[in-house]
Amino acid sequence: MLGLNLVNVIGGMEWIWVIIAIGVLIFGAKKIPELARTFGKAKSEYEKAKIESEKELKEFKEKEDPPK
Repeated sequence: MLGLNLVNVIGGMEWIWVIIAIGVLIFGAKKIPELARTFGKAKSEYEKAKIESEKELKEFKEKEDPPK
């Protein structure tokens, strides 16, 4: 019952601080920047792959159905 009340008391912005605090406790303060860099690189690679796959799909569609 206490946990349910805690969820109602803590708003959106406070949850970010709770998650950050848990991350620091789990990984340690020195590992957080390294994890953030790794996450940023992974996100960048994902975006590149997404753009490339959309480009290939567009080229494939144009090859299959040429304009009339």
